[in-house]
Amino acid sequence: MEIKVCKNLFSKTKGLMFSKKKNLLFTFSNEKPRVIHMFFVFFPINIYYFNKNKKLTDKVKAYPFTILKPRNAQYILETIEPANLDDIHAFLKSLP
Repeated sequence: MEIKVCKNLFSKTKGLMFSKKKNLLFTFSNEKPRVIHMFFVFFPINIYYFNKNKKLTDKVKAYPFTILKPRNAQYILETIEPANLDDIHAFLKSLP
């Protein structure tokens, strides 16, 4: 699975809005409640929330033009297809 890491404010703000289908990982400096909206995302995605220890805390199927309730996370993965969690954990461990 190819994953683009979003570290800066612009890439985190844009996310998948007006984009083609791809997998994104959002990294943040701390763990706190994060709100995700699906405005101008025209396809459903899978969202995985990870805490500061890179442990999966929640997963949600998100649909176009919806707003998801805030969930605590330091890392958020957005995928087109359901993810293999072993591969995702290996990818997260490789991050600094």
